Amino acid sequence: MTEAVLKTRWTTRLIASRGFQKWAARFPFTRAVARREGEALFDLVSGFVYSQVLYALVTLDIPQTLKAAPRSSRALGAMHGIEERKMEALLQAAQALKLVQKRKGAYELARRGAALIGVPGLEAMIRHHDVFYRDLTDPVALLRGETETELANFWPYVFGGEMPAEQAKTYSDLMADSQGLVAEDTLRMINLGGVTRLMDVGGGSGAFLSAVQKAAPKLSLRLFDLPDVAPQAHTRLGDGVELTSGSFKTDSLPEGADAISLIRVLYDHSDETVRDLLAKAYTALPAGGRLIISEPMTGGVVPHGPGNAYFAFYCMAMQTGRARSAEEIAQLCTDAGFEGVRIPRAPRPFVTSVVEAVRPR
Repeated sequence: MTEAVLKTRWTTRLIASRGFQKWAARFPFTRAVARREGEALFDLVSGFVYSQVLYALVTLDIPQTLKAAPRSSRALGAMHGIEERKMEALLQAAQALKLVQKRKGAYELARRGAALIGVPGLEAMIRHHDVFYRDLTDPVALLRGETETELANFWPYVFGGEMPAEQAKTYSDLMADSQGLVAEDTLRMINLGGVTRLMDVGGGSGAFLSAVQKAAPKLSLRLFDLPDVAPQAHTRLGDGVELTSGSFKTDSLPEGADAISLIRVLYDHSDETVRDLLAKAYTALPAGGRLIISEPMTGGVVPHGPGNAYFAFYCMAMQTGRARSAEEIAQLCTDAGFEGVRIPRAPRPFVTSVVEAVRPR
């Protein structure tokens, strides 16, 4: 065992000591650090309440209401049938989270609250969290696989099931609403120069291809996805994009494109399905054809909150798929026969990361 490891373990045991904590809180040179660490720890303990405050604000449309004009807690309480003191408690919690601010007895949006409205799809994502919250009621049972989760039924397409028209629309709308930033960051990380025809596999209602249409209007585009979501895709994309219905689980991918994109697809599926899909993409592409993968990824050897906490547990609740690191996805691409794997630096890893690969010439 190295000296560094022994030192780290000794330091950990020391910090875990109640006596050391009491001393550190009083000693001038450690007091500030102890306070910061204590506040950060309490934020972790309180995090589930913070998320519920956020959910209540969005469910009551308070950010949108305050965008129009400042309101008092009394006015907002009357608007939603909530006692003034309880509405005041909600708004003070939101103020503590820097979502709103109070001036002259009325609440208005703070910059963070304004950003909440400005991020495409974020409010829809938060409203959808009621399902995820219930699935996390007993996280230990979830880890043991003892929970029949609601998210597994919310996304039946993952298991190859058919969706009623209304559910297909709910799925497509949620995916499209949350796809704006993903498309924006993906197009910042890739260069479509040299591509003549792009096929987006599992593209839902076409949110990503809609962004590509604006960024590269001369590009020929095709969307491949389940027939249930085709009506929404046609409404969004019009006649300028070829729509091909099918399931990448049971069908081969159409040939003819020199680039294939998989936007937020792999993390929904098992390793077996992912390997099969990458093999199908390899077969469908010509020599020199490009594969573009964009989705939330874990931090690999350096875990981070969005990938290793949020998306890892979301996939667990879906009861299929998992969040993977960029390096792991790159290896899966290499195993499928691709080469020239590239992992561009993601501007916002909490939104998406990208892996690109090329079929050998």
